[in-house]
Amino acid sequence: MTALKQYQRLEATGLWRATPEDQRRDVIVSIGDATLIITDTHDRVLAHWSLPALQRTNPGEIPAIYQPDGDPGETLEFPEDEDHFISEIERLRAAIHRHRPRPGRLRLVTLATVVLAVLALGVFWLPNALISHTVSVVPEVKREEIGKALLAHVRRVTGAPCTTPAANLALRRLSARLPAPGGQVDRLVVMREGVRDTVQLPGRIMLLSRTLVEDHEDPDVVAGYILAEQLRAERRDPLARLLRYGGVSDSFKLLTTGRLSTETLRGYAEARLTQPTPRVDDAALLGAFDAQEVRSSPYAYALDITGEKTLPLIEADPYANSTSRPVLSDGDWIRLQGICGG
Repeated sequence: MTALKQYQRLEATGLWRATPEDQRRDVIVSIGDATLIITDTHDRVLAHWSLPALQRTNPGEIPAIYQPDGDPGETLEFPEDEDHFISEIERLRAAIHRHRPRPGRLRLVTLATVVLAVLALGVFWLPNALISHTVSVVPEVKREEIGKALLAHVRRVTGAPCTTPAANLALRRLSARLPAPGGQVDRLVVMREGVRDTVQLPGRIMLLSRTLVEDHEDPDVVAGYILAEQLRAERRDPLARLLRYGGVSDSFKLLTTGRLSTETLRGYAEARLTQPTPRVDDAALLGAFDAQEVRSSPYAYALDITGEKTLPLIEADPYANSTSRPVLSDGDWIRLQGICGG
């Protein structure tokens, strides 16, 4: 976001709290590339908040209190003497809000025109074309909304995700360490049960089985599973998978109303957890390992302890004879392994 470059050196002091049970901490807050960067007084990064997901809980009041969308327990408070920084944040939030797609008369006319064109081309007899068109026009904000709704239904089957303040920070660092193709960052969620290994939902939400962090000593293993799932999502859009489950009527409903039925979301959430996980092409996967500077052999042995079925990933490990960039620090990996409470 080049429009944010003028803010990259702007800093302020504030009070940050990871959970309602934690004490507020003195922190330094700066504006980065589309994020608020929260560091402690020793310049250690505590959290990254996405500016588009930033919410103010007390508009017009002082001290100004903010929180990230979807995590009301985490808060950031700015005192009255940081009014300049508060003003810049509010200016950015207003600019981002103006550029978000909003329903209105023009959008309704556009959607109606698109629907009529689709009908004229006989898309009802070509459901694949309707699904492809729907996937191409749904904005990222709507994908995130659908993903969060699906996650709520998934939780009915799996139970609440694993979470601790320290492990959550390590999980965010892991996510930032392994951006998907195109540079997008996934929201990683560790589930207690019900997830075989990884599941990608719309809106860049990736579910991880707790076994991926608890049963392996090397963080390169979970990194391999994340890279593989990112490639699957790149080749088969998670929203397209959902719409294929719902069929033509749900694609049409999403196009015209921006909504999906609760029955479809609930049914797909349950079905998605039982769908098999296809293997990813070895050449493509090795390219991802190389690009992200991660060893492929730990992941290969996690798939097959003998190595017989994953020999190409072992023999062509791009960092077998050289040093790869650490996926996580030892401390972060230990904290992440305890995210489900041992």
